[in-house]
Amino acid sequence: MSKQTISDIITQLGRVLLGKPEQIKLALACILAKGHLLIEDLPGMGKTSLSHGIAQSLGLTYQRIQFTSDMLPADILGVSIFDKEQAQFIFHPGPIFKQMVLADEINRASPKTQSALLEAMAESQITVDGITHPLPSPFFVIATQNPSEQSGTFPLPESQLDRFMMRLSIGYPNAAAELEMLKGHDQSPQVMVLPQCISQIELVQLQQDVGKITASDALLNYVLALVEASRVQNEGFGLSPRASKALLQASKAWAFLNGRSYLVPEDVQAVFSSVAEHRIRSSSQQQGAALSQKILSNVNPIL
Repeated sequence: MSKQTISDIITQLGRVLLGKPEQIKLALACILAKGHLLIEDLPGMGKTSLSHGIAQSLGLTYQRIQFTSDMLPADILGVSIFDKEQAQFIFHPGPIFKQMVLADEINRASPKTQSALLEAMAESQITVDGITHPLPSPFFVIATQNPSEQSGTFPLPESQLDRFMMRLSIGYPNAAAELEMLKGHDQSPQVMVLPQCISQIELVQLQQDVGKITASDALLNYVLALVEASRVQNEGFGLSPRASKALLQASKAWAFLNGRSYLVPEDVQAVFSSVAEHRIRSSSQQQGAALSQKILSNVNPIL
């Protein structure tokens, strides 16, 4: 896969989410690292547009699920209905059976409904009535959530947050990008059809290439030092071993997007906040952003 193809994907997504190249690149890095993505921001910032644009660009089947307070797990996973003619229960798959699922406003659903995604995100399968059903491959969840200060939200538990490899906040567009939006037509992927840039076979190959990115022992020790610092500075509620693996994989994906076959400290630093903030902020009095920046400042790479 050529560097030009990667550049084309980023450029195409830039037509959907104007003025946010770093967020687009981080989201793509998460997908290439085989991770799930959490986007937290105010309504109307382009969260849904970004997820739909990624699905179209990568040629993935896509399903948006609007989470609400009255939603049940069966509304997501599916349900078994008794068939009189066959005299047996027949499973009717829910909307989760797509390669990319957008869990829109996930924190508006109850914790019971939120937990319906845990097995799917961890093992790419679901279990209904004791029967396991594999999900399509590749399988990704992009979840959006509104700020917890808004009414009608249920905070995601730590176990659910830890399933997301990365968390992004899109933020307001700059003045130039917003002016372009106002001048132009509706550029959302729900209205325009984005061309598919790569095949699913090529996507899998890209993910395999990310896994081949090399990391020196000194670089791995730097990753471990950051993880250990999170545990010390956050009173023992720091990054889990799953998080340390996520940090390494996300760093490799970032290096790959920058055309390198090896890791450098800047790759780890570029993705650290996105990997760490949502995992450590819920257990600390400090904001996750402030704590992650403090960790980066206090831990220096020794290469």
